[in-house]
Amino acid sequence: MLGYYSKLSTEVYGVDKPIGTSFGDVEFYLDRLAGITGRILEPATGTGRMLVPLLENNLSVDGFDSSPEMLEMCKKNCEERGLTPNLFEADMLTFSLGTEYEAIVVPAGTFLLLHEREASIKALKNFHQHLKPGGKLIMDLYLPTDNEVGNSTLRSWELEDGEVITLETTIKEIDHINQFSVSHNRYERWKSGKLLDTELERFAMRWYGVEEFRTILENHGYRDIVISADYQYGQYPDSPKQSITFEAVAEK
Repeated sequence: MLGYYSKLSTEVYGVDKPIGTSFGDVEFYLDRLAGITGRILEPATGTGRMLVPLLENNLSVDGFDSSPEMLEMCKKNCEERGLTPNLFEADMLTFSLGTEYEAIVVPAGTFLLLHEREASIKALKNFHQHLKPGGKLIMDLYLPTDNEVGNSTLRSWELEDGEVITLETTIKEIDHINQFSVSHNRYERWKSGKLLDTELERFAMRWYGVEEFRTILENHGYRDIVISADYQYGQYPDSPKQSITFEAVAEK
């Protein structure tokens, strides 16, 4: 079995996208959540890049993640800032809470990690079950921009102690019929020319057509759907390179 958001990938995420990093999404989500006084849930909260600023803006947010390493870093980031949210280990498909939320947020395309259609539908149903009537679901999706199997990229990060972490990403599979791709991420930690640690991660991502996903939401109890491109509210996308945000209301 290949790892998934294990130690090195979590460390890279924390270095590459530290708390305070925004792609325009943090400000957008804060704006769309303005006025909500009840509880908000962030599934797959990761290191807390979105969670922390929401909490610091006096929103009541719970978070969970299926990666123990991600969750541990999130807890640390919160503790360093005097924040004490309810954080727990769970996954988007099977989490079951005795709580209904006023909003559920899934930024940064995290929902696309559910690369099997059946799994993503199950998660949408689970979100709906945990939303109050009239509660908001806000999530980001992305379209694929690389269509060639075998393409490879290499990135590196220099740490304060002189160590370097490298990440080589290679596209292994693109399934256009079932709308997902699979990449292998090879993480390596180096110091003074010596390899200290390595991880190999299987990274599968799904994609949806814009109107396809609108229809899926409508068919699973969501209404008043607004689609936004690059965090410009209500601006319909016109390029596959744009981030695409869906906001919908749970109808009970």
